[in-house]
Amino acid sequence: MANLKVDTVSGIGTEGPVLNGGLHFRSKNYLTLPKGTTTERTATSSGISTVIGAIRYNTDSNKMECYINDKWMIVSTSSPNLDGGARGVFFGGAPSNNAAIDFITISTAGDAGDFGDMTSHRVQGAAGSSNTRGVYGNGEAPSITDRIEFITFSSTGDATDFGDTTDGRRRANGMGLSNQTRALFNGGYSPGTVNTIDFITIAETGNAVDYGDLTVPRESGACCASPTRGIISGGRNQPANTALSSIDFVTIPSLGNAQDFGDLTVARFSGQSCSNSTRGLIFAGSTPSNSNVIDFITIASTGNAANFGDTISAMQYPLGAVASPTRAVLGGGLDPSALNTIQYVEISTQGDAVDFGDLQHAKSEASGCSNAHGGL
Repeated sequence: MANLKVDTVSGIGTEGPVLNGGLHFRSKNYLTLPKGTTTERTATSSGISTVIGAIRYNTDSNKMECYINDKWMIVSTSSPNLDGGARGVFFGGAPSNNAAIDFITISTAGDAGDFGDMTSHRVQGAAGSSNTRGVYGNGEAPSITDRIEFITFSSTGDATDFGDTTDGRRRANGMGLSNQTRALFNGGYSPGTVNTIDFITIAETGNAVDYGDLTVPRESGACCASPTRGIISGGRNQPANTALSSIDFVTIPSLGNAQDFGDLTVARFSGQSCSNSTRGLIFAGSTPSNSNVIDFITIASTGNAANFGDTISAMQYPLGAVASPTRAVLGGGLDPSALNTIQYVEISTQGDAVDFGDLQHAKSEASGCSNAHGGL
């Protein structure tokens, strides 16, 4: 229940009531603004004048707007949700093909919290996201699966079925990328390493469709994206068990095959990657020895990766990497047993990772995503 308290009410006429004095709302719910079309902003025919500071919701633009200096101005927002900013989630993982979903607020160091559970225990899947929805596909549950499921970032809770990829694949950990509209599931093992790229429209539900092919078959690689370009780096090609150094790129809005971007500083598989809108980071992995290398690339260009710094310890199979416009966070891993550590770097500044907090449980071999990565 809300309480409305004013000192006096006057001026009830063509311009409506004027509330004088302090105006106090006491409610745990919300306040609904006046709303209408652009042409309904002012009703001059009724003799109503617009007051500086007036605020309303425009149903034509679906934007909140405020009247300033004799014109209506759109009210800009900087946070993708109402929960304190950029949120990262880590799906499932090993050991025991865990079904739990962990979450963090990327701007605030601390331990992960419980978000909910996946539809089944899952490991070695791939993730992507828009600024409202995260998706997770493929992996083992415990057998190879083609299932895709999704969560809504703004509210904790269990994942929901989305659809299926074009075929079931494992060793897809780290192999998802996305922009605001599309998520791509790249490579994996089905059986044998594949070069398949599938895509979905994140805001909808349904089965994935074919996008194109990678330059070479890859499994357990590391992917990230800007709003227009997706990056697929490293990985492994079975049965030769060869670690790859090559980096592919795709133009996300356009269907087609991947193209060559450059090479990592060290060939490796089972790492993780994340990005802001301009810079991508590639963390750790196996050469096949455990690696602590962090590489970086400029997504809009092509060329070889450069050294960024080191992770806290050498590891393979991190649980996932998530990002905001300024910070990249890496969770979990294997060294030699599963880790519960979370670490982070500031994307714009080269250097070594530092401690962020702990996962709910020690886990590895999955993927993560956020509602603020890659320019979201």
